[in-house]
Amino acid sequence: MNQLTSLFKILSDETRLRILFLLYQEELCVCQLTGILKMPQPKISKSLSKLRDLGLVSDDRREKFVYYSLKRESKALMKILEDLDQDIISYPVLLEDRKGLENKEYFLSQCGPGECEEGIL
Repeated sequence: MNQLTSLFKILSDETRLRILFLLYQEELCVCQLTGILKMPQPKISKSLSKLRDLGLVSDDRREKFVYYSLKRESKALMKILEDLDQDIISYPVLLEDRKGLENKEYFLSQCGPGECEEGIL
């Protein structure tokens, strides 16, 4: 029951929910998440750190970038994200976030020195 309670606590935070939803779509780096969500890098990094500590996301270093992906082991989390995705029209913020994925390469190109490096997290 503790895992379920922890999951709902994580999902009650809008930033973490939005990050999880985007990572449900595809893997992204901090710069891309920052650009899509229009939030400061430290806030995104803090949320990613919490998600990683709870075993919901993993990271993979590639050159100067650290990409985050959703771990898909939690059936409850996957079901929630799947349901949100299927009814996306009811969630304008998540719909806008998903549209923001179209600009992911632009946000990656705007990444400043050290912003997507593992050391900043």
